Amino acid sequence: MKARELRELSDDELRQKVAEWKRKLLNLRFQLASGQLQNTAEIKKTKKDIARALTILRERELKRREGSRA
Repeated sequence: MKARELRELSDDELRQKVAEWKRKLLNLRFQLASGQLQNTAEIKKTKKDIARALTILRERELKRREGSRA
C-alpha cells in the first residue's frame, strides 16, 4: 500500500492494518519455513507496509505533541 493511501486512513484503521500485516507476516514466515512459499518478495513487501504505517502513526503522534506545546 502506498503512503498516500495510508495517510487517508484514521489512526485506528492504521493500527488495524498493522495488526493484519503482522499476522500475514507470521503466516508468510511459516510458509517459508515449511517450503510452501512461492513468492519470497511478499515478505519484504509486507515488512515495508508495516514500517510505512508505523512511520505515519509516529509522525501524527509527534505532530500532536508539538501542537499541545504551543
